[in-house]
Amino acid sequence: MSPEEIANLTLEHLRRFNQKQDRTLQLIEDLRDRVSSLEIQSSGIGRELAGLRGDFARLEHRVDRMDQRLDRIERRLDLTDAPH
Repeated sequence: MSPEEIANLTLEHLRRFNQKQDRTLQLIEDLRDRVSSLEIQSSGIGRELAGLRGDFARLEHRVDRMDQRLDRIERRLDLTDAPH
């Protein structure tokens, strides 16, 4: 092989390497963007869960108050079973 052929072959290999490296860098950038998007979605889900926990706590409180009111009504109307 002549020195010129070797140089051309080397250049061709370097070009292919650069193309593969460019594709790899693009894939890494795409993955970084996707991970960033997932992080944003995850934080949104966390906020929604926190809101749901608050809603659930308020509902539990309301049910407890309704139970207390119902117990009072039953006692006033003498509808409760005698304590054992």
